[in-house]
Amino acid sequence: MSASRTAKPPRLGYPRLHLRRATSTNDRARALASHGAPHGTLVTASEQSAGRGRQGRAWAAPAGTSLLCSVVIRDPSRLLPLAAGVAVAELVGPQAQVKWPNDVLVGGRKIAGILVEGRPQEEWAVLGIGLNVAVRLQDLPGDLRDRAATMGLGPDALEPVLGRLLAQLERWTSADAAAVLAAVRARDALIGRRIRWAAGEGQGAGIDGDGRLVVLTAGGRVALTAGEVHLKA
Repeated sequence: MSASRTAKPPRLGYPRLHLRRATSTNDRARALASHGAPHGTLVTASEQSAGRGRQGRAWAAPAGTSLLCSVVIRDPSRLLPLAAGVAVAELVGPQAQVKWPNDVLVGGRKIAGILVEGRPQEEWAVLGIGLNVAVRLQDLPGDLRDRAATMGLGPDALEPVLGRLLAQLERWTSADAAAVLAAVRARDALIGRRIRWAAGEGQGAGIDGDGRLVVLTAGGRVALTAGEVHLKA
């Protein structure tokens, strides 16, 4: 086997582009990836003017309080969003749960959001993560204050937390599917919970072997492949 086949991929986080202010770190990372940026390329920002989550929702945080980063992933795993969720949850602590497919919760409140975008035909993806590291909940807009969580650290913790996050991402994005699925199931925020989505509602019944969310509905079992899922009160 040639050396190129056995060589380990470069570490996540190198090279790095840091911006004081960006529209979206995912936008910049996607542009870099489309022009050949290597696996592991990292884009970070102190503030975003057009940060977003799934379905174009805004990601709001005061400047210098959230970890805002995007990583270029070459040859991404099909379970990349779930692997990233586990990585963030492990960083946050044992109380953190993964809400399929892209959120991390603490006490039912969102502490992190994950957005994966890319071009499967070109075998790359951009993994975007927003994590409330030093956010003070009283500084958030009223509609977010009751739904958000924070690590409660100071702004000087952003760089150390980034280093720990990259180490967790390195571990989990290279883990095999069985390990990722087991870790997600151990932190499943939706298991046994009443949920709804655009096409129906039911009770969360776990994650299947393909990373799909299984839901028990009045008409039987349904496996969701993607989409926005909401917890019912």
